Formats: sequence, C-alpha cells, structure tokens
Amino acid sequence: MKPVRIFRHIACEGPGYLGEFLDQRRVPWELVCIDVDHPIPPQVEDVSGLVFLGAAVSVNDDLPWLQGELELIRTAFAAGLPMMGVCFGGQLISKALGGEVSRGEGMEIGWFPLQRANGADDLSWLDGLPQSFDTFHWHADTFSMPPGCQPLLQSRCFRNQAYSINDHIGMQFHLEMTAEMVEAWIDKYGSDLELSSACSQRSEEITVGLDEKITRLHRISDVIYGNWLARVRANGKGG
Repeated sequence: MKPVRIFRHIACEGPGYLGEFLDQRRVPWELVCIDVDHPIPPQVEDVSGLVFLGAAVSVNDDLPWLQGELELIRTAFAAGLPMMGVCFGGQLISKALGGEVSRGEGMEIGWFPLQRANGADDLSWLDGLPQSFDTFHWHADTFSMPPGCQPLLQSRCFRNQAYSINDHIGMQFHLEMTAEMVEAWIDKYGSDLELSSACSQRSEEITVGLDEKITRLHRISDVIYGNWLARVRANGKGG
C-alpha cells in the first residue's frame, strides 16, 4: 500500500493518535513538516491519501507555503485522492474547494458535544457513532461548507463542524489528541483560556478525568478514521 502523507504545521500539533491508528493497521505513513521547511511534494501518484493537520495560524494569513498546499488539495481533488482535514486542515480544504474561512464569535476550547447536522444524508461517514458525542476543540476560526459538500456534524458553539465531499472529510475538531498533547497545548496556548468566551473551558475542566475522556475520544476516532481508511483502500490508489 502506498503511504498516507500527513502535513504537520507546528510541532505540538502532530499526528498523535492518528499515527497510532495507522500503525496498528499496518498502513504506512509519512510526515511532511511544514514547520521545519519541508518542501511540499506536488505529486499525488505516490500516496494513497493526504491528511492536513492543525496550525496556530489562519488560512487567511499571508504564509509562504499556503498556496502550495491549496494547489496540492485541488490537484488531489481532481485526481480523486482521499483527503482528511483536521481543524486548520479542514479549513484549508474548504478554502481550496471554494469555501470561506472566517473568525468565529470567541473561541471553542475544551470538550464539547457534536450532533449530526440537519439533512446529513451521507451517514456512512458516521456509521457506528451515536447521535451526539464529545470531541476536543481548540480553535477561533470556522469554515463554510464548500460547494457540493455534505454537512455532517454541528455544535452549539460553532455550527459547521464537519463536512464530506466524495472521499474527503473536513473536521473542525481534534480526534488525534492524546493526554500528553492536551497537557502540552494547555502549557503552550494557555493564554487562550483567559479570554472571555462562552465556549471555552478552564484548564481544570479540560483535564479532569482526562484519561477517560481520551479513551472515549479514541472510540470516536476509530470510527471516523476507519470510515476514511475504508475509502482510501476502496479508492484503489493505495495498491
């Protein structure tokens, strides 16, 4: 199977549990570290899928590598190569495919529930999931639904939380978290928790019962990652 290529934009927002998930299923993967100036491979014929992770910047910023990733997404979309976007990555895919990214009202930080979006017809992405479940959030921006996409999930704080289009999925939340990552983000981005926002938890609320929260999160991760991986394998580009 050809590898899954994962794009990291900042060291503390790496693959996390996604890497463990792929390793457990013997799916090869490689990491392109934008944060240490790795070049963006422009080709898609040598991989079975692309994953774009989070970042501490906005897709609307003037960044030297941003246009390269947007062009790569458009190339992969035209080629039918499955993609997954996580938070910044979901915003990136939305923008590349004609959506818009804008600032939300305050920030969404911590453990908050998601619900299936009204009119979510492509339920195969959500097979095995309850109607509502908690995931981890840490973001200020939000994406619009790109043309032709299917809304999948929403929340009270930020309406647009996930969308699919063909074999691609964009998410605003973080399924890849480990307990170590949560604690590292609190250390690095803790000043965000002092901002006034109706949808931001304090560090104590985020970390109480953290191991149990992570275990529950990974059950959700296994379902969504598994449904994406099934599309990667069925796509035929991993052989």
